[in-house]
Amino acid sequence: MPWTLTETDAMSGFLTFLAVIFMGLVAVVLVMGLVNLMRGGPANRSQKLMQARVMLQAIAVLIIVGALWFAR
Repeated sequence: MPWTLTETDAMSGFLTFLAVIFMGLVAVVLVMGLVNLMRGGPANRSQKLMQARVMLQAIAVLIIVGALWFAR
């Protein structure tokens, strides 16, 4: 019997892919913030990077929850 991809499997796989992308973006923004902090960069930039990181983390968590929802 050939393996077939159901709509649920496809959605779960897509959301997993998106979650990995967003986790990577969180890591990039985190490193950018740490570099800015170590170089003594502007505090406003650190604040903006922290806000972006928190937003990306929230999106990543929602995507992970969605992937788990479709995987069940």
